[in-house]
Amino acid sequence: MTIAPDDARQGGSHLYRAMRDLVRTMDDTLPGKFEVTKEGIVHDLLSPGGLHEVTAAHVSRRLEKVMPDELLAHNGKPDVEDEPEGIMRHPDVMVIAWADLDVEGSIDPRTVVAAVEVVSKSNPENDWVTKTRDYPLIGIPVYAIFDPRTGTGAVFTDIHPTPGGPRYATRKDFVYGEDVTIADWTIPTTGLPRYRDEES
Repeated sequence: MTIAPDDARQGGSHLYRAMRDLVRTMDDTLPGKFEVTKEGIVHDLLSPGGLHEVTAAHVSRRLEKVMPDELLAHNGKPDVEDEPEGIMRHPDVMVIAWADLDVEGSIDPRTVVAAVEVVSKSNPENDWVTKTRDYPLIGIPVYAIFDPRTGTGAVFTDIHPTPGGPRYATRKDFVYGEDVTIADWTIPTTGLPRYRDEES
């Protein structure tokens, strides 16, 4: 669900900062996950849990087994934020250098090597549609999606300019069971869980 003020599309850093502050307040008091995008505040109605978190943990661990020691596949806070673009996102997993994680406040998205999202049943369009627009806009070079609803995913790369703003030029789809390459590292997708009817 997107909560969009009437003038959200007209820009203005004051409006963005107000939405960001509201999101940070709501994160600790209301259920679900809140982010700020071009349309306003995005609310994933169900808090990530269960197989969503298990998938993120598997992907993080598999990446860290093949990445150099100076990088980590981080699946905690803080957010990535680009205030001029009016975007604050929280990837399920972000590949980042330890040195770039050691900052006060939000992460500069241009220091993120790759972002990984695990699709939620409650708001799949957030991962498949709006983040494929937002992540290239804020300079994240690689975006991988794992979708436990279908046992499929995709990796988006090669940011290029378009009339609508920067977009990914390349999309490589995969199915669970195949190896998948995220940035410079290839990991297996065997054994990743699929959602059951009661999972979010």
